[in-house]
Amino acid sequence: MRAQSSATGTAAIAVGGAPAEDSATGGTLQAALGVVAFSLTFPATAWGLEGFGPWSLVAVRSVLAAAIAGGCLLFLRVPLPDRRHRAPLAVVGAGVVLGFPLLTTLALQTSTTAHAAVVVGLLPLTTALLSALRTGTRPSRTFWLAALVGAAAVAAFTVQQSGGALTAADAYLFAALLVCAAGYTEGGRLARLMPGWHVIGWALVLCLPLTLPVAAVALALEPVRLTAHSVTGLLWVAVGSQFLGLVVWYRGMAAIGIPKASQLQLAQPLLTLVWSVLLLGEHLPVAAPVTAVAVLVCIAVTQRARG
Repeated sequence: MRAQSSATGTAAIAVGGAPAEDSATGGTLQAALGVVAFSLTFPATAWGLEGFGPWSLVAVRSVLAAAIAGGCLLFLRVPLPDRRHRAPLAVVGAGVVLGFPLLTTLALQTSTTAHAAVVVGLLPLTTALLSALRTGTRPSRTFWLAALVGAAAVAAFTVQQSGGALTAADAYLFAALLVCAAGYTEGGRLARLMPGWHVIGWALVLCLPLTLPVAAVALALEPVRLTAHSVTGLLWVAVGSQFLGLVVWYRGMAAIGIPKASQLQLAQPLLTLVWSVLLLGEHLPVAAPVTAVAVLVCIAVTQRARG
């Protein structure tokens, strides 16, 4: 009887001695904060492109984020990651430090933020699929149905707003979708073995041998105009999107699981549209409130569905 009571008590305790329910709530909150940070990425990138070339913007944002992350790692004397973790960290770096920022920045040169938001609308489903293949998790049918409905709603909304015509930027966007989902999946797995900020911190540092010389060359070749918008946009994508947003995002994924955390991103395109109206002066489509309700319902279902 005592053994049964002990087992029950142990099962109710999450990592660190906190109740499992509190841990899940905290994880959901952190993942949601990450989504809010990411929702500002496209408008901030549009601002950054007012004064920087695409290669300069991507390389400098990575260098600045790496400087912050490296300084924190050095100050706290965090040991080097185990050799077995370096390959997954390379995937994180290739996906979320280099691939996604570069591909979406190139797309935003010719695409509006509303059209580019389709990539984030489909990202949760892609991340859940890659996670299931990579980790062997088997979310319920209810989870998959809600995820598919939510992704379809967001995709239909964003494609309809772009007039239904695919552009040259779509190749960049779909490639960004795949590399980012891979980076999220590997980062989420690593965040169960080390603190979330260590994951993105080491990924940024590992990319420095590439991003530092690219930044130097790009700044020399591409024109630079330092304005309030361009500097603010650069600082946000470097500090908010590239570092702080990913820190809370990976912590959230470690707490509630990759599939459930990924579905919170269904709200990201709609948040991006709101920021686009407020910051870029873009027109908010009439269909946005309807899509928002559909997405929020899908998020509620995926969070309740058993993984």
